[in-house]
Amino acid sequence: MHLTRICLHPDRYPTRSHYPFNLSIFQETVSLDFDSPVTFFVGENGTGKSTLLEAITRKCSIHIWEQGRSRRPVRNPFERRLPAYVSVEWFEAPVPGSFFGSAVFRDFARLLDQWAVEDPGQLALFGGKSLTAQSHGQSIMSFFRSRYRLKGLYLMDEPETALSPKTQLELLRLLSRLSGQGHAQFIIASHSPILTACPGAVIYSFDSSPIRAVAYPKTEHYRLYRRFMSDPSAFLKDA
Repeated sequence: MHLTRICLHPDRYPTRSHYPFNLSIFQETVSLDFDSPVTFFVGENGTGKSTLLEAITRKCSIHIWEQGRSRRPVRNPFERRLPAYVSVEWFEAPVPGSFFGSAVFRDFARLLDQWAVEDPGQLALFGGKSLTAQSHGQSIMSFFRSRYRLKGLYLMDEPETALSPKTQLELLRLLSRLSGQGHAQFIIASHSPILTACPGAVIYSFDSSPIRAVAYPKTEHYRLYRRFMSDPSAFLKDA
């Protein structure tokens, strides 16, 4: 592993009334250890998975390729301040890496096209074909296969969003193969019971506070999908 631990410092938080500092999960979690090449963050929407993943990314000085922020009628001044209250511990020294999220990936793909106008060789680093000229799922897998061969720390926010179940299996095999080579480390926020089946992965659940490790069969996503597959009609009834 390149990144071995992160620590949260709730005693220093600037507020406990605004997101994300008002989440009990960030007030009660002291640290998370990374003992496996693949770590998953799982939990319901709004539990803080993506927020913590982005905070780790920024704290590790990994750039997020986003082209500006949209204006909002009401802005939370604390929205992006969590990285200042996160500390990270490396095994030896910091390593480069990348952050993947479906929304920012579109920005990156367009930027890559702009770079390729001046230097067509840029496309060779990502499969030799413009990412915008492929379907969303195809371009994502082309990026994964090319980028993750390099030594680094890779953070992924719901990579399954644009992937079919068959393509998720392809990504699962890629994660399993690359994690066994010892040069790549992955931290992934996911709702996919296919991806979270990655052998040897550590799964952290955000569904209770503090954040805790859970076994794959105990994850809520796995249990829900299993119940659904056994009796889909039962889920059509009013709760």
